[in-house]
Amino acid sequence: MFLFGASGHAKVVIDIIEQNGSKILGIFDDDPNKKQLWQYPVIGNYSAHKAEHIPCIITVGNNAIRKKIAQKLNTEYCNALHPASVIDKRVKIGRGTVVMASATINADTSIGNHVIINTSSSVDHDCVIHDFVHIAPNATLCGGVAVGEGTLIGAGATVIPLVKIGKWCTIGAGAVIVSDIPDNCKVVGNPGKIIANG
Repeated sequence: MFLFGASGHAKVVIDIIEQNGSKILGIFDDDPNKKQLWQYPVIGNYSAHKAEHIPCIITVGNNAIRKKIAQKLNTEYCNALHPASVIDKRVKIGRGTVVMASATINADTSIGNHVIINTSSSVDHDCVIHDFVHIAPNATLCGGVAVGEGTLIGAGATVIPLVKIGKWCTIGAGAVIVSDIPDNCKVVGNPGKIIANG
């Protein structure tokens, strides 16, 4: 497979791919100064010819940039699921999604495309996680939570059951979300308070 983005996030994805025994052929990156990440060559701008019929993962942590890249690339995508993650067999996962070590995703949850479920995060039953979301390390989503496109759930944040969080929100690290959050909001604290919107 190919990766797109020679970033710190890519290092974690590389570990997952290596642990699963898959082969990385190279890493596309627009920065001409990047030539190698560990033993893997950084091969410049994305080339559809080079990547034809070979799956790719976008290894960029920023949700908005990940979406922008996905809209530009015309390629197949695969997932990277860490062997030390726990994913119920009834979970549905889109393409280009990464699930990291010790993450748990429980029954009847739906995960969209190009999502990051980060280290030791917990996504409980019947959650709906839309495209380009990032659930940061040690965040907890209780049952029936919905998270809109592009939202970041910060490290150690907790979302109580059945809460709906809108698109392109930022939930601060350690926040406790006890009520629905509209689109484009920044939320911090316990209980979570909106400090910016729009």
